[in-house]
Amino acid sequence: MDSKILLELVKVKMPFGKYKDYLLCNLPVSYLEWMQSKGWPSGRLGQQLATIYEIKINGLDYILQPLKDGKF
Repeated sequence: MDSKILLELVKVKMPFGKYKDYLLCNLPVSYLEWMQSKGWPSGRLGQQLATIYEIKINGLDYILQPLKDGKF
């Protein structure tokens, strides 16, 4: 996995939709589940959304906390 993607999850904002301007790491699981059922967008955003979805559904949110706190 590209290690930069984890850092991007705490810095990149959702560019459209109901949660526009939310950081990807702050998107609710219910929204990510809905997006997954519709199909991820193509490109980097789709990869980022799929990654944060996997992190959240597996209870791994804690791995992002040091990045959110700027301790990396």
